[in-house]
Formats: sequence, structure tokens, C-alpha cells
Amino acid sequence: MKHIVAVYGTLKRGYSNHHLLDKACYIGPDTLTSLTLYDLGPYPGALAKPSTGVSVEVYAINGPLLAMLDELEGYDPGADKASLYQRRKIQTRHGLAWVYLYNRPVRSRQRIADGSW
Repeated sequence: MKHIVAVYGTLKRGYSNHHLLDKACYIGPDTLTSLTLYDLGPYPGALAKPSTGVSVEVYAINGPLLAMLDELEGYDPGADKASLYQRRKIQTRHGLAWVYLYNRPVRSRQRIADGSW
């Protein structure tokens, strides 16, 4: 396992895409006050904006799994600015971790005030 990722939506335990993390190593939870969460309908999106905190789960994953997550999140490393999400490093209590940040306007989207989707 060479990558650390912080997830906040459908990849969390109990949600529809968590099965992708079945072989990942769960490190622990965190609350990130450097993110703000928005309701996008079938999934949430986070922006790098201060808030009271977004609940995340932190995992250690390998390179092939990171590529699978990139595909799930609509992130293309070769077209970062055009991607649905952008992958960025963010500080967690478990160290630096990749997080997927929503890359579209959120003007008409509801902010999730409690930070948990």
C-alpha cells in the first residue's frame, strides 16, 4: 500500500461503492475543517473551503486501486482542469492523504452543514 486516501461519500463504509475498498487498509476516521460538503444528488462533492468539518474515512491503498478510484471519480490526471473531480493532497490527522474535490459550480447545490453525507 503506497497511497493514502480520505473518502467522504459513496466510498465510505455502508455506502454503494465501499466494496472497492474491501482490500484496502482502513486507517481511521477524521473530520476535515478545510473542506465543505455539497449534496449533488446521488453523491456528495467537497470543495476546499473552511467549514465546521467533513467526516472522512482514511485508507491505505495501492496504485491500481488509486487508478480505479480516479476512474470512479471522473478524474483524468492528463486533463485535471476538465475532470469532474480533482485529486489533491490534504492534511489529515493520519498524515497527508489524497481527496477528491468537486470541479464544477455548486451555486444551485445544497451545502451539507453537518459535513456527513
